[in-house]
Amino acid sequence: MFIIGDTLVSLDVLEKEFCCDLDKCRGCCCIEGDAGCPVTDEELKRIEQLLPELLPQMTPEAREVVAQQGLSYLDPSGERVLSIVNGKDCVFARTDHNGWCYCLIEKMSKDTHFKKPISCHLYPVRLTQVGDRVGVEYHRWDICHCARMLGKKKHIPLYQFLKEPLIRHFGEEWYNELELTAKEWKKQCEQK
Repeated sequence: MFIIGDTLVSLDVLEKEFCCDLDKCRGCCCIEGDAGCPVTDEELKRIEQLLPELLPQMTPEAREVVAQQGLSYLDPSGERVLSIVNGKDCVFARTDHNGWCYCLIEKMSKDTHFKKPISCHLYPVRLTQVGDRVGVEYHRWDICHCARMLGKKKHIPLYQFLKEPLIRHFGEEWYNELELTAKEWKKQCEQK
């Protein structure tokens, strides 16, 4: 673990290689799982404001889930997460005619200037509370095998692949310190 600002960054974030291969996975991380994505209160308020525009584009099943239980629920660990359909699909996930999954919130982001929840944007990095610090950890999921293979082929470290969402959440100064730490770590490893 490395300390960057008030965060503890897992070594995996610096060393693992990753690059989403949407041609192979087709965005299945939005429709495979056993819980919705973590969402902040602020994000939830923004999604509620967008709901009149989102509802007509959602599947009938997703609209029914939202009508019955709302946009979110507390998962077994007590974390607020977006609601899911059939125990796996995000209520905002849709599939196009080619079988590609896409996010309705992300699709609207050009008009609304609100991107999908940060936990989705950061995936496969997950944020956890570690004492008084935020843990920045790599979450390994079998369905992302093709992303690990493509990342390895292109030599893209996870932190570089996630540059935009990491800056979005932590800021450019934090990211620059992370990048410097990664370069120093790599240099140390090469000298051994």
